[in-house]
Amino acid sequence: MPAKVNKDTCTGCEACLSACPTEAIVMEDGKAKVTDECIDCGVCVDECPVEAISME
Repeated sequence: MPAKVNKDTCTGCEACLSACPTEAIVMEDGKAKVTDECIDCGVCVDECPVEAISME
């Protein structure tokens, strides 16, 4: 399953964007959004400083 972003917790810091090897994260309304290109690697989960991203 692709990573999921908790919009209430996401601060929009963009740390996950540069961490994603497939560029599967985009910013939407100032928050991170995971796209269909996600390969479930979990790198973004480890990179998020506020733990707003999780694997379902």
